[in-house]
Amino acid sequence: MPAKKILMLTGEFTEEYEIFVYQQAMEAVGHTVHVVCPDKNAGEVIKTSLHDFEGDQTYTEKLGHYALINKTFADAEKQLDQYDAVYCAGGRGPEYIRTDKRIQAMVRHFHETKKPIFTICHGVQILIAVDGVVRGKKVGALAACEPEVTLAGGTYIDLSPTEAYVDGTMVSAKGWTALAAFIRECLKVLGTEIRHG
Repeated sequence: MPAKKILMLTGEFTEEYEIFVYQQAMEAVGHTVHVVCPDKNAGEVIKTSLHDFEGDQTYTEKLGHYALINKTFADAEKQLDQYDAVYCAGGRGPEYIRTDKRIQAMVRHFHETKKPIFTICHGVQILIAVDGVVRGKKVGALAACEPEVTLAGGTYIDLSPTEAYVDGTMVSAKGWTALAAFIRECLKVLGTEIRHG
């Protein structure tokens, strides 16, 4: 099966694990992941954040490592037909990049061309910003996103912290603790078969 090309949408303070673990896992099986951020060029970096549940009423947030942008945003905009799927990583980045009309146009392209859409944690906020993307879909995300999923016409699935959910070619999960299941389901949707000999 030919290698696939995945477009990863990020912003400053996107969840570190949801960038690095996903990217490296996909690259390990031969796929290409282009990490983009609005107004950033290849070779630049973004700050990431680390989120965890440590007994408080909500998650804590700490500064993560810098993440390398490996594709110039403006170039990716012009080459959307070359991508097989889009991945919306979570964390804080989706809160602000979802209002960017260029990001919305990217998501709309994948929705209208019926290409796979992958979302984890707060990544669903990017999808919700584009009318119709989650409508009629069952979607997992961080619990704080439930009202937005519902208002956008989707059905929020309260997944366990280690589960992923597949609805057609949309794969979703609650957060980074589900990355193993999430990546496994993304690979299936992409048609990637891993055999143990």
